[in-house]
Amino acid sequence: MVRILVFAGSIRTGSFNARLAAAAARELALLDVDVSLISLADYPMPIYDGDLEAAEGVPENALKLKRQFCAHQGIFIAGPEYNAGMTPLLKNAIDWVSRVREEGEKPLAAYHGRVFALGSASPGGYGGFRSQMAARQVLELGCGALVIPESCAVAAAHQAFNEDGHLKDDRTRGMLTACCRALVATARSLAP
Repeated sequence: MVRILVFAGSIRTGSFNARLAAAAARELALLDVDVSLISLADYPMPIYDGDLEAAEGVPENALKLKRQFCAHQGIFIAGPEYNAGMTPLLKNAIDWVSRVREEGEKPLAAYHGRVFALGSASPGGYGGFRSQMAARQVLELGCGALVIPESCAVAAAHQAFNEDGHLKDDRTRGMLTACCRALVATARSLAP
């Protein structure tokens, strides 16, 4: 069975992107896949520093997160937008995971052989779409990852979810469904 990892690039209490990640996990569960919803709060890491890495190696949580990536064929990331880019938390996680290389592995093993999908939620009108562009650049160009073109941007996120955490708007819900279906289809096509 295809396994999909889902997480948000925010750990803020009440995070709109944590809500979007949860909505994506529910949507993915309907597609007959094994879904793992995690929080980056469970993988705290220092800001990436080459001197720190040289002195101490990669943090244990970077290794744990990298192993989470490698245990799944697809990864859905819901990332908020900070100043037209991705959050420092998400960038730091991507950077540290890119540095993990276990014995016998090629560089960037966590990013090769699996597929990524991007979502975002923001109170603004763009729905955090610019953070997706920044994340796509880092994942594709920096890490060599496959990122599907389908995505979901939730505008006016402060009023986009109902009390149960579901998206209210049919069009936005349809974008999330299409994104999740494309992620699963691509993950299945890559599975051995």
